Amino acid sequence: MFEFAGYLLIDKEISMDTRENIMHVAKEMVQSHGYNALSFREIAKAIGVKSASIHYHFPTKGHLGAALAARYTEDAENFLGALQVEPAHLRETVKSYIAAFRAALLNDNRMCLCGIMVAERDDLPDNVRVEVDRFTDVNVKWLEILLRNVHPQMPRKEAASRALAIFSAIEGAQLIARGRGDVKVFDTVVAAYTDAGLLP
Repeated sequence: MFEFAGYLLIDKEISMDTRENIMHVAKEMVQSHGYNALSFREIAKAIGVKSASIHYHFPTKGHLGAALAARYTEDAENFLGALQVEPAHLRETVKSYIAAFRAALLNDNRMCLCGIMVAERDDLPDNVRVEVDRFTDVNVKWLEILLRNVHPQMPRKEAASRALAIFSAIEGAQLIARGRGDVKVFDTVVAAYTDAGLLP
């Protein structure tokens, strides 16, 4: 949710394990402090390698940011693909969807990786923006399918607009809760959305 050629030849220290460690640390860094906080030097220090090792896998910060967003989106696609979208499973499905966003807050008050990157859109290289936008598209399309399965007569345009509103609302609730440092704020806002009929 990204294979990049390196410009240095480095010994066997460079492996898929190193690449995955880089991705893991970088993901936490972005979810906690945003894209602008990505630092090859800090990542290298955290995993015990030289900065050149980071550049071997990700020549630039943009390559790393794009890889993170692409991996995150792929993970979201897999997660959403496993959820039931039939009306009979609606309550459980919506609960699982919301829980995925809530989980980031429970993990040291972090944000959705692509959600926090969206706030820095002007600072993102084009290749990172593309992947961040794809995350939004994946979520909105899935929500649209869910809505149209529950409300077969709903016009496609209305379903698409409502899907975007739901996604924006959940991301917004997460952002406000993170700012308050209190997951209960997320729960309160989501309950209000449900009472108001925004959530299916």
